[in-house]
Amino acid sequence: MRILTGIQSSGRPHLGNILGAIVPAIKLSQEPGNESFLFIADLHSLTTLKEGETRREYVRAIAATWLAFGYDTQHNTLWRQSRVPEHTELAWYLNCFTPMPMLQNATSYKDKADKLGTSVVNAGLFTYPVLQAADILLYDANLVPVGKDQRQHLEMTRDIASAVNRAYNNGDPTQDVFVLPEARIDERIMTIPGIDGAKMSKSYGNYIDIFQPANDLYKVIKKIKSDSTPLEEPKNPDTDITFQLYSLIASEEQTAQMRQNYEKGGYGYGHAKKELYELILSTYATERERFSFYMENPDELEKELRAGEEKARAVARQTIERVRQAMGFN
Repeated sequence: MRILTGIQSSGRPHLGNILGAIVPAIKLSQEPGNESFLFIADLHSLTTLKEGETRREYVRAIAATWLAFGYDTQHNTLWRQSRVPEHTELAWYLNCFTPMPMLQNATSYKDKADKLGTSVVNAGLFTYPVLQAADILLYDANLVPVGKDQRQHLEMTRDIASAVNRAYNNGDPTQDVFVLPEARIDERIMTIPGIDGAKMSKSYGNYIDIFQPANDLYKVIKKIKSDSTPLEEPKNPDTDITFQLYSLIASEEQTAQMRQNYEKGGYGYGHAKKELYELILSTYATERERFSFYMENPDELEKELRAGEEKARAVARQTIERVRQAMGFN
């Protein structure tokens, strides 16, 4: 089964990204019979991020994170979207099969238009779902893991692909131009809380970057919001952000011990935050070391990305040739 995942280069990956997306995606790629295609969606980031050097830094950090967590580039494919021009070529073809009302009704566009005003929202944000459809259809993906907020975009991808198929298959589904992808939406995935209790997000500034220097990491963890229950009194672990984050990383035994510490009293939030800090350092020691290696050795990182781009282009060219043939461009 071919699985496709795109990661937008809008910032360094944080703990929420790692627990909610990166680790599950890597586990899925390791299942027998699965082949994973993972691209860094740097073209998509241009809709909001204009600074070139910042984008390059984020791309490096994203690639380094996936490699640090064990993404197997020998069996799978990792590349920069912008280095495979077939993405934008296919997006144009798909634009010509996409009704304007479909894009106007996209939740993501309406949310941004309501927030920023239609005069501020650029055309890239408006046609974002079409480029996303091209990203998926270009690689004949069977399965696309998405969050609940991306379900509509996957449905739009299927609608656009179906319109192209109907136009060129002469009523024979075996002659379809595109594979119709299926969404994988894990309803069980919980929202990873940030240090203020809201969903961990770069846009909220409430995230934990596990790759920070140790002292800086500890400063962030000490800022995790907690209540004013005195040190000596029992505390409710189920309403505490530090405990919630700790339990997502710790073993069952470690979690049970911290719960007991909370409930018996004489255990402060400062103690819990120190334990969370130490747990992150010990759990992700290897990943922190690998991340630093790739960030400090950009030539090694570039070698990985360029190898992935060659593999991605080989697949993308086949799809584009198929599309050109169907549409009369070759």
